[in-house]
Amino acid sequence: MKVKKKLVLKPFVIPMLYGIFMIAVITSLFLTIEVEHEKDNLTYVSSVILDDSVPVLKTEDKILKPYTNENVKILNDFYDYQKEDNTSSILVYENNYVQNTGINYTNDTEFEIVSILDGEVIDVKEEELLGKSVTIRHNNELISVYQSLKDIQVKIGDKIIAGQVIGKSGSCKLITNSENSLHFELYSNGTIVDPKNYFDKKLSEL
Repeated sequence: MKVKKKLVLKPFVIPMLYGIFMIAVITSLFLTIEVEHEKDNLTYVSSVILDDSVPVLKTEDKILKPYTNENVKILNDFYDYQKEDNTSSILVYENNYVQNTGINYTNDTEFEIVSILDGEVIDVKEEELLGKSVTIRHNNELISVYQSLKDIQVKIGDKIIAGQVIGKSGSCKLITNSENSLHFELYSNGTIVDPKNYFDKKLSEL
């Protein structure tokens, strides 16, 4: 008959287990302190991380006019097929009649051109008829185009805020009766639209 042996712990086992337990507790406390210390030194991310993206427009953002000078007036209106009288919306260039695809603004003196909303500059160029131009994408739906400019102050890739000056009024071949003009166009979902129907409206109202 086998005799069961009674398990007898060596005298040093209990102190050793206690020591291991204490080391684990102290290590845990140390790691917790280090984590809290690292939290204190963290720089939390903000909207800056989205710098490579077009700003997300809030529905309460209001669409501005592309100028701030109250003396600026309309020289040629937007050509609207539904209007009976589009006399002021026809441009003449080298004996050719052209339907105005935007609004031509003018003033007696030079005036600043501003962005109508936050956005990103996607094009800066110079064309034969409409001179220097800036195109800004505001989101996937709205794109604004500013032409007949001078002293352009932005470049492709720049992030723009609403009301920021992007250039100054200038002149071009298509607008022959003004030395201080702006040809402004607005696109919604890829379709050119009458900017007057959008100015001073909130995005939620569109």
